[in-house]
Amino acid sequence: MTARGLSPVSTEAIWRLPATVCRITGFLGERAAGLLLERAIASTGDRLKPSLVRDRELAPDLRKSRSCPDFQAPELLAAIDDVREALEHTLGVDCRYTEPSYGLNVHNDGDYYGPHQDTSAAYAPRRLLTFVYYLHRTPRPFGGGELRVFDAALPLHTETTGAWEERTWRDWEPEHDSIVFFLPTAWHEVRPVVCPGRQHGDSRFAINGWLCAPDPAHRGGEECR
Repeated sequence: MTARGLSPVSTEAIWRLPATVCRITGFLGERAAGLLLERAIASTGDRLKPSLVRDRELAPDLRKSRSCPDFQAPELLAAIDDVREALEHTLGVDCRYTEPSYGLNVHNDGDYYGPHQDTSAAYAPRRLLTFVYYLHRTPRPFGGGELRVFDAALPLHTETTGAWEERTWRDWEPEHDSIVFFLPTAWHEVRPVVCPGRQHGDSRFAINGWLCAPDPAHRGGEECR
């Protein structure tokens, strides 16, 4: 391939569109984060179910963790609303009049979530912004569990989808009382967790959710899970 008589473009050339991630540390403050962690640790037994893919099917080859979809964290939603305008400016999305949808996800030894997007045929038009808020005991009792966000970055010689090993990415540490925001269309994964003690209280706790456009067909009804 040449352009105006210039040298051929190397097959090793890369085009790269980095995924935008907004990360805030110390998001709720020590006291509020500590109380929320206590509630997360108390979510045990029947409240925790095997995590589903597309909210309706088990897929252990893609996702392995436990979830509590009815977990309540109003203080987190209030803090997110306080930074909404800054998020809109940074990520280029209008989140006015959105509806939150979220749940608690618990990752222990060997748990993970492979590469995926937070979109589907049913919910893609409604999910406008993804957020993940992290909680854990300190010092951190587990290893791994990074959030890996993939860039839209592929070698020029590939097809548009490309191979995963040819993409670039950035890993974000699941630091206690930190939160990340990104667009639901971004490809991302949870790296495998290593928790030798395998105690529930030593897990990687995360509140995953979205700000969703209102569904005119279900006013006040079905959430955008």
